[in-house]
Amino acid sequence: MITVRLEAMLCLALLVFAALVAWAVKGSWWGVAAAMAGLVLFIGHHLFHLSRLVRWLDQPTGTPVPEAIGAWEGVFALLHRRSRRAAERQLELSGGLERFRSAAQALPDGVVVLDGDHAIEWLNATAEGHLGLSLAQDRGCPVTNLLRDPDFVSYLEAGQYAEPLVLHPSRTPGRTLALQVVPYGEEQKLLMSRDISQLEKLETMRRDFVANVSHELKTPLTVVSGFLETLLDGLGEIPAAEAERYLGLASDQALRMERLVEDLLTLSALETGTLAPTEERVALADLLAGVAEEARALSSGRQQIILAAPPPGFLLGSRAELQSAFGNLASNAVRYTAEGGSIRISWESLPDGSGIFSVKDDGIGIEAQHIPRLTERFYRVDRGRSRESGGTGLGLAIVKHVLTRHQATLEIESQPGSGSRFSVRFPPQRVSGQ
Repeated sequence: MITVRLEAMLCLALLVFAALVAWAVKGSWWGVAAAMAGLVLFIGHHLFHLSRLVRWLDQPTGTPVPEAIGAWEGVFALLHRRSRRAAERQLELSGGLERFRSAAQALPDGVVVLDGDHAIEWLNATAEGHLGLSLAQDRGCPVTNLLRDPDFVSYLEAGQYAEPLVLHPSRTPGRTLALQVVPYGEEQKLLMSRDISQLEKLETMRRDFVANVSHELKTPLTVVSGFLETLLDGLGEIPAAEAERYLGLASDQALRMERLVEDLLTLSALETGTLAPTEERVALADLLAGVAEEARALSSGRQQIILAAPPPGFLLGSRAELQSAFGNLASNAVRYTAEGGSIRISWESLPDGSGIFSVKDDGIGIEAQHIPRLTERFYRVDRGRSRESGGTGLGLAIVKHVLTRHQATLEIESQPGSGSRFSVRFPPQRVSGQ
């Protein structure tokens, strides 16, 4: 602009000087008229370029700068460079904002950007799922109008954000969230959400597990302690037969605790991802024969144990783990089948190459509502009967983990009063005919 002013002043001075010279030489007003005409053209030239500049300033950012001549060419060149730098800066900021949004979208936690009035400015897809919100519909709405939980409203308004708030949002039933507010900028806030439903479930399972283990160990310990105390108090006075009976009962309870500890150690190794033992080709005939023999020993002749002759073949896996899983299924059948009942152990090879191990009994059966929970630790349909039969409540939990390691699935069919059938289906890659 300084260049324009200097040029204008110089041209004006030349025109005035020319007019004065013409008037002095000829004594005529023609020179003055010519000078005035030149002045009008000069002013028109600048007004024309000034109007073009005003129109360009009114256009959207990025519109090309108009061409010009004279001093205005330099002015427009400067404006062009400034405009280009501004466009590059805007592009850089837009790219940074897009990268921030992409990064926020990739976060496993929910992110909600709130303004000073707690209105929603932006949120990622995770927050939409956690809180039941929609960026398209809820942008600009106060978050307290959408999440009306009194605890959340109090937490947001109190301004004490050092600890997260645990919330069960009504918009997403069955979900547990940890919410925390992070202030930033000028009265803006980030509302962070984390789904802790699984952690809460695991904590509940941990508490239940500790309570169940304590209960399962307390009963036999009380029995053993009671019998020992009785024997000590009456030492030399209790008849030998009665003392022998007390010791036998105490021994049974000690064996029960031993089985429980062994099952706990086995289940712990399976659940913590301990490396599976080296796999081998296990002969089906030997494996099923061993399972049947264990079942007969547990039955002591009270039930009829039938072993259907398996076809020649092999099962790829850990013999010890397979023996444990199959043995648990067979022993459960023995425990829940009345005296005089029958239990059938069999193997079926299917046309697609897969195989099914099954244990079928004609025992008491299981009601349908219990079947989905049978593989939970310490879950029992009849707690009293399970304890009387010597069960630890961990057998089917161990079976589930062993089968998972062998890519097998457990299928249960049962009707109350009509017995049960527990089947294990192995994929073709685990079964070989020779």
